Amino acid sequence: MSAPETITSGQNPKIKTLLELQEKSKLRREMGLFVVEGRRELSHCLDAGFVPDTVFICPEIFDSSAEGIPPKGRATRGTEAGGPERNAVKRAVGSSEARLPRGVYPLPIGTKVFEVSRNVYEKIAYRGGTEGIIAEIKYKDRKLEDIELRENPLVIVLESVEKPGNLGAVLRSADAAGADAVIICDPLTDLYNPNLIRSSIGAIFTRQVVAATSEETIAWLKAHGISILTAQLQDSSLYYDTPMTGPTAIVMGTESTGLTDIWRKAADRHILIPMLGALDSLNVSVSAAILLYEAVRQRRL
Repeated sequence: MSAPETITSGQNPKIKTLLELQEKSKLRREMGLFVVEGRRELSHCLDAGFVPDTVFICPEIFDSSAEGIPPKGRATRGTEAGGPERNAVKRAVGSSEARLPRGVYPLPIGTKVFEVSRNVYEKIAYRGGTEGIIAEIKYKDRKLEDIELRENPLVIVLESVEKPGNLGAVLRSADAAGADAVIICDPLTDLYNPNLIRSSIGAIFTRQVVAATSEETIAWLKAHGISILTAQLQDSSLYYDTPMTGPTAIVMGTESTGLTDIWRKAADRHILIPMLGALDSLNVSVSAAILLYEAVRQRRL
């Protein structure tokens, strides 16, 4: 097994491509690649069946955060004195039979691996506290027909949510509440936007997340007997007076315009969160968390 190539210049073409993939959704679509940064996020990504194309690792940073790897200079069985972390990194990323330390996932044969210097990693890293690993991942289309539902599913639907941070926060709530799927209708943001992946801390991979049109989603929900509850101010009942114990889809729109008429007309029930102050709306991620956990509460009674 040959040692990974080391990249020490930010002008390296591979580094330039990585930076462009982080910034340009058009290039991500053209190349069929997106970027995942951090050990936790990469673990969730691989667990969801995504395939890495290229892995960039900074041994100096990766070593200091790797779980179960001793500090520099302390040898353990199977490592060489004076350099156990570097050897562990090479085992982790240099072989299709080796595993990432914390994620315990093998890298597929054919995955390209490069070591990068600290100064290069600091140039390509989105956040300073990551563990020294970034990967380019191959796109995988996820469609409505691919969603696997439990006997009594809980689904959240978001229409035209624009801000990656909001969507990422909703995904974290969906993961915490154990929602079966998150369906993004007519998305205004790239589902593989690095800001979305980062703000979701990998929940984009731990939930079944699908993009579809509103028409397709309504037809799919009705075909599966899932009750459609739309969050809106007009002609609505309080959310905690609304049954959510059966198959349920909670549907939310943007904070500025709410849901379009197609969802209002398709709804089985309209629900609202009481607003007792001077303002008339909550952040969509906060609202989603409230409604998801009401469904959880009802199902545990």
